Amino acid sequence: MTDGSPALPRPARPQRPRPDFYRRGEQRVERFLEAATEVFLEKGYRDARLTDVVARSGGSLSTLYSAYGDKQGLALAIMDRSIAAFGASLDLLDGSQLPPPQALPEAAERMVAETLSPGRIVTHRIVIAEGLNFPELRDWFMEHGVAPAERRLSAWFERERVAGRLVLEHASVAANRFYMMVFGGVILRSVNGQIGAADLPRIQQEAREAVSIFLEGVLPRA
Repeated sequence: MTDGSPALPRPARPQRPRPDFYRRGEQRVERFLEAATEVFLEKGYRDARLTDVVARSGGSLSTLYSAYGDKQGLALAIMDRSIAAFGASLDLLDGSQLPPPQALPEAAERMVAETLSPGRIVTHRIVIAEGLNFPELRDWFMEHGVAPAERRLSAWFERERVAGRLVLEHASVAANRFYMMVFGGVILRSVNGQIGAADLPRIQQEAREAVSIFLEGVLPRA
């Protein structure tokens, strides 16, 4: 601050949303999430108003406050749901007995589908485009979404290395390179509005091609 005003305290790190936020099966609560996702996509997180969400959902402000607390609570619930969906793709990869040339392209297609979902695009826009203004949301997603996914991917690469199906020195490095090669551009283009859910078939094919190129560097040599 240059006007002599005291600096505002940094908001506390938000807690992980209660699981009943969107799993209670109440349609009115689910409509809030759907409406918030649409409003955040159209206006951005900063400029979105709870009154916009309420008007679009057909619910009431009191019900929204009861379910989510505030706008940050809505954003966290959207993020948490996307984390769970992305985690389901990792579950399938973990449980797959297919060799990497088959398992990775299938996993990439599923992960790309989630990456281009409205909720994930909202999440990435908040984290990337508005992260400087809302560091508590950015850091929460990095802690609860990105870091666990990186650990799980690293564990899968290490498992395949030990089994002799991949040749690599550091599983964590391979996992990072895989993620950035397959998803980095997809995330950037979805954040800036160049691509969306309608582009999914083409982006899935690009993901398969990226996996093929990636695997050329880590498959055992004859």
